[in-house]
Amino acid sequence: MISEPEFVGTVEFDDPEVLTETPPPRPPRARRPWLWALGGAVLASAVWGGGLYAYGQKKDPGPDLGGYKPVEEFCKVAELKGLAGALGKRIDAGFGPSLDEPAISESSCQITFGSAEAGPSVSVTYTLHKVTDPGPEFAARTQQHGVLQKVEGVGEQAFFDDESGQGGRLRVLDGQAEFDFQVYAQGGYEVDGKLIEPPPVDLSGIDVPMTQDALALMQALKK
Repeated sequence: MISEPEFVGTVEFDDPEVLTETPPPRPPRARRPWLWALGGAVLASAVWGGGLYAYGQKKDPGPDLGGYKPVEEFCKVAELKGLAGALGKRIDAGFGPSLDEPAISESSCQITFGSAEAGPSVSVTYTLHKVTDPGPEFAARTQQHGVLQKVEGVGEQAFFDDESGQGGRLRVLDGQAEFDFQVYAQGGYEVDGKLIEPPPVDLSGIDVPMTQDALALMQALKK
């Protein structure tokens, strides 16, 4: 007969039991609300900054025209009463080419005084520069045409040339507006094969009425 083994005493273990199972995964962490708030603030700032940039990029209104504007019936505005007093009654007027574009407008008029056949003629051109500064070009063209006598008290710059006593030319720059006045005597013309020479016209001192008419025209165009 086999007997059961007999245990004597007790058995003790030095180390505690070692856990070998892997702990369960942690639940996903919720996104912090302040991150959403931060993202919204950044977006709002970008939109606001873009709006300011667009505002700063608005179209340049251009230079100050000083009250000058384009005009349709330029010959009516250019009355030239001073020249009429010096040259005789104003009897005829004709419009020259006109231009009205975003960058520039220009009107001109040609007027005869005294006699249609023999009276002196006057041409007036009004140019309004809406974008660029006409100053440098005005100075260059003034020198080119030999207009060297400076006239004080008319616009920002004004120059007169008596054209050797055969007429007169007055050029004026007032801000963005430019004016060109020319007076010249009629030349000979032919009638039925016969050359007709108009009587000579004394144009000495013509710069005085030209200056008066320039000032009156500048004032009329600003109304």
